[in-house]
Amino acid sequence: MTAFAAATITALTGAPAIAAPNTDALYNSAQRAFTDGDDASGRAELRELITADPTDAEALALQAIWSNYANDLPAMADSIARLTAVNPEMAQGTTNVLGAITAAVSTLPNPLPALVGPQTGIVVLGYGLLPDGTLRPELVNRLTAAWLQAVASPFSPIIVTGGNPQNGISEAEAMRAWLISKGLPTSRINVESRAGSTVQNALFSTKMLRDVGADSAVLVTSPNHIRRAVADFIVAGTRVVGATTSLDQLVSQLPPPARQAQRGIYLDATRTFQLATSR
Repeated sequence: MTAFAAATITALTGAPAIAAPNTDALYNSAQRAFTDGDDASGRAELRELITADPTDAEALALQAIWSNYANDLPAMADSIARLTAVNPEMAQGTTNVLGAITAAVSTLPNPLPALVGPQTGIVVLGYGLLPDGTLRPELVNRLTAAWLQAVASPFSPIIVTGGNPQNGISEAEAMRAWLISKGLPTSRINVESRAGSTVQNALFSTKMLRDVGADSAVLVTSPNHIRRAVADFIVAGTRVVGATTSLDQLVSQLPPPARQAQRGIYLDATRTFQLATSR
């Protein structure tokens, strides 16, 4: 509101004008709060934003997702209803996000290969390399599980995904070299070497799966990472039919995570849904 407008309202009403809140500032502050783990503050700022602008679709989507995390089901349902009136497509996408999270939380890490055919890709998620570009033990564990899955599904294409190069070598390139050293043909292995996060693993690999003719995927990663990966890939548009993991720390990851431990799944899902982190 301009100073002239404020002065005019003051003159007409005898009361100082109240400036409208900066909705972008509220949105950005809410997203920072969610990133920092202060969910109550984030939701409060979204409520203020939505009061000022009831048609803000991104704010309504975030409010629905984080209300679900807080187990505030009336607030979630209200946000979805408002969003449906404003942007039905985003409302459907938000509902899909919540479904993906539910599916991911109920996923059991499985060390046994899934029995799948050539229309299902095997996606192996990377892990940080050592400074000299060699594999850390955790990534070797993932690759061992991936090799077993590849042997069990000899006609499935393989995608290795991960950027973050060390000594000029990306995670994906290092993974491809390991799999080839174990006897898998180069022609089966597709390299996605740009991703720097699980969100990007999901977004970039989903496109690559379609490019190689796959309509579903078996994900291969560590037991403590599989649920977040499953949520991100479902949100990105991949039909996940298997979740293969290494044996390392498997038993401790079998129980569904407590609500607080699901925060990372929720946060990643909003990023994969490509709601703006700031604007």
